[in-house]
Amino acid sequence: MSDVIGFKEWQVVCDALASGRQTVILRKGGIHEGRAGFSFAHESFFLFPTRFHAQGNHVTEGAAEPMPEWQPGDTVRITHHAKALWARTLTDWNQVDALTPYHIYAPELVRERFDWEGKGMTSGSIHVALLQVSQLAEPWEFPYAGKYGGCRSWVNLPAPPENWEKASTPVIDSSTMSHIDMTLGQIRAH
Repeated sequence: MSDVIGFKEWQVVCDALASGRQTVILRKGGIHEGRAGFSFAHESFFLFPTRFHAQGNHVTEGAAEPMPEWQPGDTVRITHHAKALWARTLTDWNQVDALTPYHIYAPELVRERFDWEGKGMTSGSIHVALLQVSQLAEPWEFPYAGKYGGCRSWVNLPAPPENWEKASTPVIDSSTMSHIDMTLGQIRAH
């Protein structure tokens, strides 16, 4: 069996993706991403909600209630899976700004990430991926372990429940996702 991958993202952003209020992820990378920095290295992954960094002033909507970071033994609850329909590194601020209707990140945060330089990323760039998110039929729970910690985007997860994919339901129908994809065609073709 191939690796089961989790993508760590703020709980409030996971909630927005789960409700269909957000369809893209913008990412620069974490401290522990390695020399090459962040990339959308996986096309299929579970959304792993994080608590650290969940400051309300970094999003334009949603409840970003401060919660303590995960501790070993806490129950992690995974409710959604995502597939990246496409991913790009953008270097044109106007293209990044055009994504505003498709995410809840605060404009100041997006600009700060775009301008940041380090970990294999140059100033004036940011990664974007259009996601098709699906809700699992039943939440998948497992104990939190220290290996899921740290400022990294990708983590290996335990084996998911059997037949999870067959029983999952897209949060946005395929017709609407096709329309969003067509609307973002210039960015996708970048």
